[in-house]
Amino acid sequence: MTSDNPQPVFNEVIHAPIRLRICGLLDTYGTMRFDVLRDTLEISDATCSKHLKTLAEHGYVQLNKRTGEGGKAYKVTWVKLTQEGEQAFQSHVAALRQIVAGQ
Repeated sequence: MTSDNPQPVFNEVIHAPIRLRICGLLDTYGTMRFDVLRDTLEISDATCSKHLKTLAEHGYVQLNKRTGEGGKAYKVTWVKLTQEGEQAFQSHVAALRQIVAGQ
């Protein structure tokens, strides 16, 4: 649930380049599989996990492990922004727009 006019707040946690890209993808596409997110960003499993852990610790993303398609034994991790994460991302984008506009 994104706001039309979010209050601009610069967010150091989200501002890290990979985390900013993660939030941007999740804000655009909603829920994504971990492997799709990792491959889209062209980063390693470890790097993706590290940044998702940081976002999760701040309450910005939710991670859900589900059984693979067709009842396969492996687990698939799904990632989505929480409402708090959506708000923080939109506020950060608003702050970046102010910076770019010289305000």
